Amino acid sequence: MSAKEIRDTAETWEVISSERPFQGAKTAVDSEEVRMPDGSVARRDYQVHPGSVCVLALDEQDRVLVLRQYRHPVRHRLWELPAGLLDVPGENPLHAAQRELYEEAHVEAADWRVLVDFFNSPGGSDEAVRIFLARGLADAQGERYEGEGEEADMEVRRVPLEDLVRGVLDGELGNAALVAGVLALHAARGTGGVEGLRPAEAPWPARPYSA
Repeated sequence: MSAKEIRDTAETWEVISSERPFQGAKTAVDSEEVRMPDGSVARRDYQVHPGSVCVLALDEQDRVLVLRQYRHPVRHRLWELPAGLLDVPGENPLHAAQRELYEEAHVEAADWRVLVDFFNSPGGSDEAVRIFLARGLADAQGERYEGEGEEADMEVRRVPLEDLVRGVLDGELGNAALVAGVLALHAARGTGGVEGLRPAEAPWPARPYSA
């Protein structure tokens, strides 16, 4: 089997019934009965999610901009990449990522590329995540955004990429997007370099958008 044959493919099984027992401000829960290949019917409950974007912002000293934020469901304060939801249907993910970098770190970047796409928890959610690599960092112009709630006391640091890679492999860093982002960048450097990454406006079938 060739490398080109190892790829995810879109597929939809027959949905017998569907209901939405919960609708939140940003996400929902759907409960569906799905016909299996053997003809049986199984119930699948999953989170309906608008999708997310994250930014691995890398400076000239090979440091990554990271945020430390409390996450109540896991009872941890995690180191994360700047990130946010795709709040507007069809929103351009690059524009959303640029907004999040500005709001959470008051930073802008001159060079953007797609680093990696993934489904965050496909067994229980339809959330799709796109991580961008942002380089050519500079302090943003204009008024600094003031965070609220769990964003009010976020800590912002710049950490050497290799320290983050080591932290992931040592089990000390567990945020999914940070893990995927730092390991993807580490791998990209060993397989042709970051210049071979997809352009920032590359298609994203999991969350189609208008350029």
